Amino acid sequence: MIYRIDVRVIAPVRDTEVTDRVADAVRNLFPNAELREEPGRLVAEAHSMDAFAERLHEQEILDTARKEFFGRADEDGFAFALKKQAAFEGVINFAVGNPDELGDIEVQVTVHEPDVEGFVDHVAPPTEDGKPIRPDDEG
Repeated sequence: MIYRIDVRVIAPVRDTEVTDRVADAVRNLFPNAELREEPGRLVAEAHSMDAFAERLHEQEILDTARKEFFGRADEDGFAFALKKQAAFEGVINFAVGNPDELGDIEVQVTVHEPDVEGFVDHVAPPTEDGKPIRPDDEG
């Protein structure tokens, strides 16, 4: 299966923060992303979520990820928000409710191939008793 995606990551940089630390937070979860600095934020572009998917499997939060992805999905892709402090530690923690005072990391995924549901199934496969249903999807 060929996956063709564009991932755009936007991380606010507050006056009290060190830009390099925010960049590290983004790179911890999206190591192949190309980062650029814009006023008040970092913007990163990537074409893979492999490292992110591995972390979802390691943390055993596939069901949570699916809920977040499908919660903000349309025919072109999906979006989700992550807690910046957790990302500093290399941990995926989805941001729900009120944004953190440092701002949340916003991730927008545009899926060109195959389709949104197929790609979500690849990144965060459906589970049964917390384990991926298809054995070939186990990380």
